[in-house]
Amino acid sequence: MTDPKEAITRAHHAEWARVVASLTRRFGDLDIAEEATAEAFATAVERWPADGVPPNPGAWLTTTATRKAIDRVRRENKRDDKHKEAQRMYDADPAEPPDSLGAIDDDRLRLIFTCCHPALAMPTRMALTLRMVGGLTMPEIARAFLVQEAAMGQRITRAKAKIKAARIPYRVPSADDLPARVAGVLAVLYLVFNEGYLATGPHTDPVRHDLTSEAIRLTRLIHDLLPDDGEVTGLLAMMLLTEARRTARLSSSGELIPLDQQDRATWDPTLIAEGHRLVRQRLAAAAAGQAPGRYQIQAAINAVHTSARDIRDTDWTQVVALYDQLARLDPSPIIILNRAIAVAELDGPHVALAAVDRLQDRLAGYHAYHATRADLLRRMGRNQQARAAYDKAIELAGNTAETTYLTRRRDQLQ
Repeated sequence: MTDPKEAITRAHHAEWARVVASLTRRFGDLDIAEEATAEAFATAVERWPADGVPPNPGAWLTTTATRKAIDRVRRENKRDDKHKEAQRMYDADPAEPPDSLGAIDDDRLRLIFTCCHPALAMPTRMALTLRMVGGLTMPEIARAFLVQEAAMGQRITRAKAKIKAARIPYRVPSADDLPARVAGVLAVLYLVFNEGYLATGPHTDPVRHDLTSEAIRLTRLIHDLLPDDGEVTGLLAMMLLTEARRTARLSSSGELIPLDQQDRATWDPTLIAEGHRLVRQRLAAAAAGQAPGRYQIQAAINAVHTSARDIRDTDWTQVVALYDQLARLDPSPIIILNRAIAVAELDGPHVALAAVDRLQDRLAGYHAYHATRADLLRRMGRNQQARAAYDKAIELAGNTAETTYLTRRRDQLQ
């Protein structure tokens, strides 16, 4: 018998975005879509343990959410024309011609492009889309942006209010809309993928394959639409080469396994081959004079890692050179931190630690900063300082597998 709690968790991962996207298309209102979907899940929590898990949870949730939305429309709009409109939207007869699908034949992807409206600032577009389409919680989104949860909640609330006040319509983006919005869409998919690859939360799986696979699926769709966009190709390649290592990243006990300790025989050769093929395409374009963007460079870094037979064969000179190129495009402290990790392999932990310590003011609240310092200090034999850095990293880390790994490394110190 299917466990209702597990079924609801799976349905939330698999169906949240689809239900929200479906209702947004029907009702043209983000608030109605999100709140009705949340109410449908709340109803599932009440009814599935008593009635049993329905044979098609996604269809059940969509039907329930639609009814909730209609109830809300009826409450808020007593006029006959609004009531008729609600009835029309409820008609789920498959024989009825669907709304125009425009350039994108996928509800979720169309909703992403809609949330990434140019009227919203780029960080707001990304936060709103992660909430509406990715189904990420406010703490997960706040962590992705390195901001406080309350601040992120206010940002999303203001975005919805702006959409409503400006009467920004929910409409299917035309083919001409896509190039202007694609940068924000890619940024969102990048964050969704990263959240899946290193998921946060004490009761969350450390790796959420539902998020990584969905981010890859949607990026593939964009690649089909814009095959000549180098950054779309780069992001898809980066995701594939990262996803190829997914099964090697966790031990049987659920502990995170760092890159240098992974069993490379378990990496997915099909994903690696596809990722390498896409990277070679972009390298050829770069040789022809097309300057690569950040996703293409990150894909190239991943291609170097997945080309090495083991960690000792890694071409660290090339990795550092690629990070130098990436830092010129995006001199963010996280890029500088990742470059320092590569520098440690090339020039030693002393050189890397000096670079990492210069990031203290900007990354003091970021667990990876402290985890990197801890590892460098451990390699230098400064165990007492390493232990303190591990303590801080463990305090800030939100991924259960990473916390387990950091705790073991700390406890191994003499």
